[in-house]
Amino acid sequence: MTGERASETRRRGKRVGTALRNWAQRHAPLALDVLTLTRQGVVRPMRPDRLLRTALAYRRWGVTLPLGYAIGAVRHPDRPAVIDERGALSFAEVDQRTTRLAHGLREHGLVSGGRIGILCRNHHGFVEALIAAGKLGVDSVLLNTGMSSEQLTAVLDEQNVRILVTDSEFVDKHSLPPDVFVVVAWTEGTTSHTTLEQLIGRSEALPLPKRPRHGRMIVLTSGTTGTPKGARRPDPPSLRPATTIMSRVPLRSGERMMICAPLFHTWGLAGFQLGTVLGATLVLHRRFDPQQTVAALQRHRCTSMFAVPVMLQRLLELPEERRRCHDHRCLRIVACSGSALSSTLAHDFQRVFGPVLYNFYGSTEASWVSIATPEDLRTAPGTAGLPPRGTTVRILEEDGSPVPHDTVGAVHVSNEMLFEGYTNGAEVPRRDGLMPTGDLGYLDSRGRLFVVGRADDMIISGGENVYPAETEELIASFPEVSEAVVTGVEDEEYGQRLAAYVVLHEGSTLDAETVRERTRQRLSVFARPRDVVFLDALPRNATGKVVPSRLPDSSPHRN
Repeated sequence: MTGERASETRRRGKRVGTALRNWAQRHAPLALDVLTLTRQGVVRPMRPDRLLRTALAYRRWGVTLPLGYAIGAVRHPDRPAVIDERGALSFAEVDQRTTRLAHGLREHGLVSGGRIGILCRNHHGFVEALIAAGKLGVDSVLLNTGMSSEQLTAVLDEQNVRILVTDSEFVDKHSLPPDVFVVVAWTEGTTSHTTLEQLIGRSEALPLPKRPRHGRMIVLTSGTTGTPKGARRPDPPSLRPATTIMSRVPLRSGERMMICAPLFHTWGLAGFQLGTVLGATLVLHRRFDPQQTVAALQRHRCTSMFAVPVMLQRLLELPEERRRCHDHRCLRIVACSGSALSSTLAHDFQRVFGPVLYNFYGSTEASWVSIATPEDLRTAPGTAGLPPRGTTVRILEEDGSPVPHDTVGAVHVSNEMLFEGYTNGAEVPRRDGLMPTGDLGYLDSRGRLFVVGRADDMIISGGENVYPAETEELIASFPEVSEAVVTGVEDEEYGQRLAAYVVLHEGSTLDAETVRERTRQRLSVFARPRDVVFLDALPRNATGKVVPSRLPDSSPHRN
């Protein structure tokens, strides 16, 4: 009997052990989320009355932008929520003003399930319009400030937008459809249109009706070729997307966060959303100016900054004496995304600003894919970093089979924030839950991702696969070069060839033959640019991406 009892005890112990392991596996992500939020100062003790009001706000709004500002109004009502050229608004003010704005928009027919367009530069009006839309449960279509009139009209019609919050400069620039009600969020003078301040001023701050549906945010693709498509962003299922990023980037509660990237772009929007979770003060400027930026970093004691690579380049191009007269020692984190970050730019930026640079690789459709820390960028130049927890990255052949380490293939990703599809009904095909990013890359033996370029950028020259990014990276590293882009053009003899478009630092000189000679020493025959074109500036869109269709014909520069 003793042996049987011992056996039964062991079996029970195994069952209990298995149950505990299963419980731990199910709840480990939640525990990690709570640990991360506690470590970053988001979760902390509070008075019982504030705790109750926070719980009621969660019940009312769920995990949405309005929740962040409702909690801010409870926990730190007087903390600045937004600082722009017109001053500061506190969390309490933003919470109340957006309730008034929501009432004003309802009076003009905007109801739950409808859509509102937002065409604004970075300022408090953009923030308040997005929060008010969330309080009404309507979808927000974030419009690119660099769109042409034809593109804007097409998008407004496709997205069925009948209310547009915009800046007066875009009212003057575009011929807006007559059936679209315009609300001017920012104007330097007078306007005949209803303004955002008028809607807020004449509306009451009474509680809104029952909890609304979760409004979606529709972000447009960059639109470097043709009319941009609308991508439906999913609701965050919890705070896990924020804690996923915080697990790799040490953002803290109450950050002074400068968002230089456009808020309508996925990257600027990501900074806004993270700032909402952190109760951060958002520092916004309508236009990026490098001198204004370094001055504002000091004036507002900014601890973090969200930018795109070309903005970092512009900061480095400031004369040293103008840059050094401002103290940026408070700056702990510079989060960069939106386009490829060259290893040369990463090295130069950290040499000047210190080990503060975090490079995010992702897309409108995939959200984040990988994050490179300052240490990653130092030890593995050119890396896009490691995928954060909860994200899977695979490099696959065309048939879907995985490739070995250090072998180039198509980058595929899976995480809980993959987009839900394009608003025109188009989808991105997936393999076992993995979505292609459209880029080619490889993983090294430590699992770090390296992106070699867009799949549709690769050319075949003389029968060889050639990746323009390799050539572009090399030319950008030349001391005379401010920036460069390399692209494929048609070639009668080899099918395709590379053309380099180069911008020099002010006062520097360089000729095409010198560029070819330097690349001849480092690159294979077909990876060398046969055409070299010098420009005063690269043609970029509002998010900083180079627009290939606006590059000049390289043929006259071929020798």
